[in-house]
Amino acid sequence: MTLRIAFMTFIAIACSFSASAQNMQDRVSPPDTVTGTIDGVRITVAYSQPSVKGREIWGNLVPWDKIWRAGANEATVFEINKSLKIQGKELRKGRYAFFIVPSETGSWIAIFNSDAKQWGAYKHDAKKDVLRVSVDPEKHGFTEQMTFEVGEDAVSLLWENLRIPITVAAKP
Repeated sequence: MTLRIAFMTFIAIACSFSASAQNMQDRVSPPDTVTGTIDGVRITVAYSQPSVKGREIWGNLVPWDKIWRAGANEATVFEINKSLKIQGKELRKGRYAFFIVPSETGSWIAIFNSDAKQWGAYKHDAKKDVLRVSVDPEKHGFTEQMTFEVGEDAVSLLWENLRIPITVAAKP
């Protein structure tokens, strides 16, 4: 009888893991991760990729002047293995929730928050923001599915018709 209970418990746990993995794959905005190195610092961005799907993104789906999780589902996570400079300001080694506040008329704000495990931006606590920097979006060719890229000196978010570059440099 004990062996039968143990076997049934094993089957139940295995099925729950399989269902959980299936749910991640079935998401409308699938999870993705990009990793790259700038000046010897490993940068990893984990996020969910929403698609344009014919919608107006900036100022509509993503409203002006409101904090946005820079993706879908859970807050985007920005992780670095060494301290570095973001837009000229120091960000210590660690794992951060990454948010953006878009603006219709000026610079946008990129936010690095110490609470890396959040769902969206619903419970964003500004007291836990460790860095806020101004960033300037640029016109860019159309990108259907939101994407992050790690380049030579910037981490960029690309979506719809914009590129939001965030300059990165090793801490001197």
